[in-house]
Amino acid sequence: MPSLADIEKRLKAYVPPSGNGDDKLNPGLKKKDGSLRDAAVLILLIPHKDGSMSILFTERTTTLHAHAGQISFPGGGVDKTDADNKFTALREASEEIGLDPKNARVIGELEDYVTRTGFRVKPVVAVLENEQEWTPNPAEVAKIFEVPLDYILKHGSLEQESLVFEGGERWFYVLHHGGHRIWGATAGMLKSFADAVADAPANTNAPRSPRKDSPKANG
Repeated sequence: MPSLADIEKRLKAYVPPSGNGDDKLNPGLKKKDGSLRDAAVLILLIPHKDGSMSILFTERTTTLHAHAGQISFPGGGVDKTDADNKFTALREASEEIGLDPKNARVIGELEDYVTRTGFRVKPVVAVLENEQEWTPNPAEVAKIFEVPLDYILKHGSLEQESLVFEGGERWFYVLHHGGHRIWGATAGMLKSFADAVADAPANTNAPRSPRKDSPKANG
């Protein structure tokens, strides 16, 4: 697994591709009409005393109107008063999980991820400087959990799956760990992060057969 110093160096040298989004694996995917809404999420690296690292995820409550039950990174829409994407990501993480913005050191950004539903999301990468207690917002966050970085970067951990949705087959990245199924835009951004910092490209396993699931819960 790369060290934190390696990760910082690789993020600084990272040359993002021209575009990323739900249509990367689905050329011609129909998107929501209208202008894109800007958002930012926080990919938060958490160092541990044994030298390992993990990434923090949230499971959204089932009562939310949008993306209910979804596993995601902390984050949300850009406000007019936000100074930049870094500010948005840290502000949203503070509101959702109680992150002290001064306790997170931003070390890089990835390319925008454009969703089928009309969001242009900027992934902001940061490292937690000191241990702290999380205080999830009960209206938005049902659970906070971590996935070990070495598992995320392990060759083949990120897979490709598909489902039948709106009469067509939709492909996406997915990562299974600890009973959690992380997929959709979150897994797509995780794939970009892994490509940027891993010792070798984060190749995926062979695509699986189509599923007939609804994407509402986790996509």
